Amino acid sequence: MTSLSKPAHRTAVLASVSLLFAALLTAPSTPAATTKKRAPARSAAPTISLPPASTPLEAAIGAQVRLAARVAPELGVSVMDLTDGSAVFEFNPATPRILASNTKILTTAAALDRLGPEYFFETWLFGRGALEGDTLRGDLAVIGGGDPNISERQSGDPFAVFRTWAAELKNRGITVVEGDLYLVHGFFEDETIHPDWPRDQLVRWYEAPVAALSFNDNCLQVRVWPSRTGRARVDFLPRIELPGLRNFASVTPSSKRQQLIITREPDSWEIETRGQIWSGSGPADFWITVPDPVSYFGAALRSALADEGIVIRGSLVPVRRLPGEISEATPWQRFAVHRSDLLTTVEVINKYSQNFYAESLLKTLGAELCARGTWDGGLEVVSQFLEGVGLAPGSYEMSDGSGMSRNNRFTPTQMVRVLQAMYHHRWGSEFIGTLPYSGEPELSWRRRLADGKYRGNVFAKTGTLNGVSTLSGYARATSGKVYAFSILCNQARSTDAARRAQDQIVRALIDPG
Repeated sequence: MTSLSKPAHRTAVLASVSLLFAALLTAPSTPAATTKKRAPARSAAPTISLPPASTPLEAAIGAQVRLAARVAPELGVSVMDLTDGSAVFEFNPATPRILASNTKILTTAAALDRLGPEYFFETWLFGRGALEGDTLRGDLAVIGGGDPNISERQSGDPFAVFRTWAAELKNRGITVVEGDLYLVHGFFEDETIHPDWPRDQLVRWYEAPVAALSFNDNCLQVRVWPSRTGRARVDFLPRIELPGLRNFASVTPSSKRQQLIITREPDSWEIETRGQIWSGSGPADFWITVPDPVSYFGAALRSALADEGIVIRGSLVPVRRLPGEISEATPWQRFAVHRSDLLTTVEVINKYSQNFYAESLLKTLGAELCARGTWDGGLEVVSQFLEGVGLAPGSYEMSDGSGMSRNNRFTPTQMVRVLQAMYHHRWGSEFIGTLPYSGEPELSWRRRLADGKYRGNVFAKTGTLNGVSTLSGYARATSGKVYAFSILCNQARSTDAARRAQDQIVRALIDPG
């Protein structure tokens, strides 16, 4: 599953980003012509009518927009010259459209603006009690700070963070914990699933629940193997105690008949496997969300410590607050802390479009800046940022941080305004470097706009929902000028066709721009 791939290295990315900023400093100062007001598109019409073009750039983009409107009747386009902030092309620029994952641009921009790239998520390990020999006659506690990064993503080992904690416990002489493991998750609210998300997709990795203590993207890896018994073999990775299994999957001699379905009931840890796996195949991997992220974190920590020779004899105890205050007068001691930086988190959100990371970041904004680790708290912080860059409250709709909700609706002009603000922001280089770029290896963009003069000259975020395909970001034209653009395709008849149409619009922008 690509959602757990390692983030791209920053060195090559920043080299490409620097070209965009250098282009702005060296671009001609002559203002580009502003496009005349466009007539709204008719959703039922196969073609659209545009006013006569006043520049070759406007003509080139307009020709591709006409074709794009056949693919997505509810189309909006806005292109801005970042040299002077002028609009060089607009089509339905003021009509709100569903953003899909372009919403992540807003969440990550607000986070960099309000928290800064020096911000760190922190997860603390505490202990209390007397040490007798190698036994702690007391408890352990973990205090969560909303970190979405405790996973296999960075090192390939999902238990990597926990192994460092095990080493710290051993350094203190602890190999047995007599008491309980407290799981302190009050940094976020108890609601882990957004009310707008489709209820029939809650087991899919892209709808993972959001909690202040999270492990491995709050997903369980289910690996299905063919076996000689006729019944498929099923493994859970990492190996923890919580999941149950109902295995109805069998082995088929025909590769054409292979079809596997992996699911679980809401609020249940029991995984059910059905269908058939081909006898000649290797393992098939699936990622299924967990019903209780906090318990998952605790079970994983217990298993990781056991792997390192440390036994917790007590129970897992989820609590919103740590029992007893932490001070010199109380028995709790700080044993260890794990920190994850904001910029790495934003890279995962924008380059890999990881919903779970985006929602964790949104709730973190609320917890840190509004003392409310809720979706509403995070949205309040984003709203303050958007108002600061010129978006009037009430002129848009934003419901979550990732774009899974279909109630995230912004206009192309608003998206371009945010991109303009971030281009000139003190953290602008860092922000642009977190966006996928054309031809970037190991990402879905590796073949998109990857040829010749287009490669490395587009930094943009995609977005996809049923009937929705969006693309917003930056393009450096052959002239050296840098443009911000937003292409929002709603009612798209084909996602692939919409993406091809978007690419043609961007090519038309780069060629004569």
